[in-house]
Amino acid sequence: MPGPDGAPEPTVLIFSPVEDRGGKGGILHIHGGGMILGDRRTGVSAMLPFVAEGSAVVVSVEYRLAPEHPDPAPVEDCYAGLVWMAKNAEELGIDPERLLVVGTSAGGGLAAGTALLARDRAFPRLSHQVLICPMLDDRGERRGGPDVSPYAAPTRAEDLGGLPWTYIDTGSVEGFRDEILTSARRERRPPDMGRRLSRFRRHRRPGSGAAGIRGDPRGVIRRALEA
Repeated sequence: MPGPDGAPEPTVLIFSPVEDRGGKGGILHIHGGGMILGDRRTGVSAMLPFVAEGSAVVVSVEYRLAPEHPDPAPVEDCYAGLVWMAKNAEELGIDPERLLVVGTSAGGGLAAGTALLARDRAFPRLSHQVLICPMLDDRGERRGGPDVSPYAAPTRAEDLGGLPWTYIDTGSVEGFRDEILTSARRERRPPDMGRRLSRFRRHRRPGSGAAGIRGDPRGVIRRALEA
């Protein structure tokens, strides 16, 4: 597919239902791996049930990895994948009103950055973003520089208005838990964002032994596809 201006053309992996059962949502899947590992196949198996059910087409983008390709290469590749999916929605059999971006860990941070780019560039309109244990901030033990882009570290974004319906998942032993909860509280606070967030209540996931946020990302995605 076409890449960002002056950049290589990223590869995407597309999963479509065998039987066409009508309007389907489009999921842009962004893999994890600390932004230094993985490819378009990493973690995508979690999205395949939605394809098998006939409710979604999944596009998994292979973005350029650090350290060879630092910011903004990864997030720009992901945004290019989203633009490509939206522009080819009819050919892919996707309902353009149901575009989701989903990512885990580094992919969750890139998904949040991609949603910010889509908002700021006014295309395409996302219906949902699902961020699973996302890497959202660069200010951990080492403090990042003041010029870090909010598209690379989404918690640096000062304006969270105009973003799609957002679900953020984390657990009590998750390494990024504090920054995730800080980001979630910021997104919940303004009353006029036109966006709903899952209720943040502690619960125990079956078999995990770790408390997390009420809800199951798979169930959230399924409901989003049915909306």
